[in-house]
Amino acid sequence: MEEFHKVRRLPPYVFEQVNRLKASARSRGADIIDLGMGNPDLPTPKAIVDKLCEVVRDPRTHRYSSSRGIPGLRRAQAAYYQRRFGVKLNPDTQVVATLGSKEGFANMAQAITAPGDVILCPNPTYPIHAFGFIMSGGVIRSLQVEPDDGFIPALERGVRHSIPKPLALILNYPSNPTALVASLDFYKDVVAFAKKNDIIILSDLAYSEIYFDGNPPPSVLQVPGAIDVCVEFTSMSKTFSMPGWRMGFAVGNERLISALTRVKSYLDYGAFTPIQVAAAHALNGDGAEIAEVREVYHKRRDVMVDSFGRAGWNIPAPAASMFAWAPIPEPFKHLGSLEFSKLLIEHADVAVAPGVGFGEHGDDFVRLALVENEHRIRQAARNIKRFLSTSAKQPNNVVPLSAHR
Repeated sequence: MEEFHKVRRLPPYVFEQVNRLKASARSRGADIIDLGMGNPDLPTPKAIVDKLCEVVRDPRTHRYSSSRGIPGLRRAQAAYYQRRFGVKLNPDTQVVATLGSKEGFANMAQAITAPGDVILCPNPTYPIHAFGFIMSGGVIRSLQVEPDDGFIPALERGVRHSIPKPLALILNYPSNPTALVASLDFYKDVVAFAKKNDIIILSDLAYSEIYFDGNPPPSVLQVPGAIDVCVEFTSMSKTFSMPGWRMGFAVGNERLISALTRVKSYLDYGAFTPIQVAAAHALNGDGAEIAEVREVYHKRRDVMVDSFGRAGWNIPAPAASMFAWAPIPEPFKHLGSLEFSKLLIEHADVAVAPGVGFGEHGDDFVRLALVENEHRIRQAARNIKRFLSTSAKQPNNVVPLSAHR
């Protein structure tokens, strides 16, 4: 039977191949150390859980909620932006709650995209950044660039060679998967370019609070006048270890926020009210929980970089995010990231995310998530050291078992 049109536009989900191998290995009794999915393992702070339990006992909170977010939650997010970035937002017109930043991006794509609209998007990048627009009928023009001096020339080429003119530009710093961080000066240049060329900026700032070297990542909305062309998406999933709560935000340009709010009003009734109240409680806190989460990831990062390096796999230390973007060791680079990821499961009991899942330009890398404790990360390093040592002696014999099936 022929696939539906939108489904045909989506490539095979490469992560699913790794997930199947991981499940198969576990069914055989293997102890897989999972550094693949960016699924935070830390518990949600007790104060947030206690607030949820308190509110959920009130039956009035069990009814339909507000799609755009209850007023107290939108005020809390606006207050957070004022404290953290010095950005003043109107909680009634410039803030909308989303069911995580992923849902926010997908629904924004539905709200603003006409068939054939061109979107400028980094490659590699988090899949929803591209496929949210592809599913909405858009066309992706990939930018294989970093937030450096080459970015604006790449934008200029993207505009010059696109018909129709690009509608929007996706930004994601700190980046998933590359962990790169952008400076405020970079954002100033990009905003000036976007305003000159009448391009919307959609910024994913989900990892704003997970940073390690003392320099908090900026918001694009800190640039004077950026709100004329920008919407920014944030998430409580990583900041407060609340991934399953599905709570995020879109903030910025009133026209764009209004379009997103209208689309959402047809699709959902918002998150469960007690979740929204607990989220507001978290945002209005003193930030102690955020600092604790950051410190855990900082320690894990240092353990990973040190132990993997001693195992023979040198990994650049990420300045932010909960990921390391690791070059595939030279003897295996010709295999590509998917086949190398399979090898690690089958021969080292370690799961990683193949870089090609984030775009074809990520195929020389794998993404490692800091979602196992320090002991497990060291164990992964020992497993990988044995694997690398064995493969160095018998390189022709180390092939994915799946290749024989």
